[in-house]
Amino acid sequence: MDLKIRKWTTAAMLALTVTFLPAPATALDDKEKEEIGAFIREYLIANPEILFEVQDALQAKQEAEQREQAKLAISSARDAIFNSPHNVILGNPEGSVTIVEFFDYNCGFCKRAMKDMEEIIASDPDVRFILKEFPILGEDSTAAHTVSAALHRVAPEHYNAFHLELLGGRGSATEQKAIDVATSLGVDEDELREAMKDPAISESFQETYQIADSLGISGTPSYVIGDEAVFGAVGVAPLVAKIENIRTCESATC
Repeated sequence: MDLKIRKWTTAAMLALTVTFLPAPATALDDKEKEEIGAFIREYLIANPEILFEVQDALQAKQEAEQREQAKLAISSARDAIFNSPHNVILGNPEGSVTIVEFFDYNCGFCKRAMKDMEEIIASDPDVRFILKEFPILGEDSTAAHTVSAALHRVAPEHYNAFHLELLGGRGSATEQKAIDVATSLGVDEDELREAMKDPAISESFQETYQIADSLGISGTPSYVIGDEAVFGAVGVAPLVAKIENIRTCESATC
């Protein structure tokens, strides 16, 4: 870079910094601002890849801040996350590593992630897998999850089959569809409907909403693995990598 370009680049960076800092004692005059603005525009047009670099850096910074926020939230709400009586526990209840998944029965990405859960449980007998009922996709989701939570209370031995059938089924999950799945497994409908009236079910949803809010979770599926929140249907490999990290260094990211 020649001296003139270096000089103007430095001036441009200083001008950008001024945007975020209090005005200096000697501000740029209008002509200087116009010249620097024109230079910045020309430079960015000639080097548009810089915008992608800035975007990537911003995204990395935001993700790091989000991870740190989640880590603090996990630490302060550890018991509610990992030991709530409303948790559905699959896999090995005594597993040395726990994965917590927030899901909605009407989430298309959760349908895909269901296969990830099955693969992890089948391949690793030392994983404790927790499901958090997290209905965020409308009234049908809330109704379907109410049936699900009630079934977990009256017939927990059927929960896994119910969960796989309802989440893996075609079309929207509704109250009636959830009840149909439950009764097809031999669950008594009258007993199930009576359990659906339990106010503790709504309270359990509220608890999950509060946890999710503190973790910065706004979509499904999302996970908590050790000291870290993971957002989205990331697939088996990243989840398994974090499981191994916990075993290696007691943190999801070593």
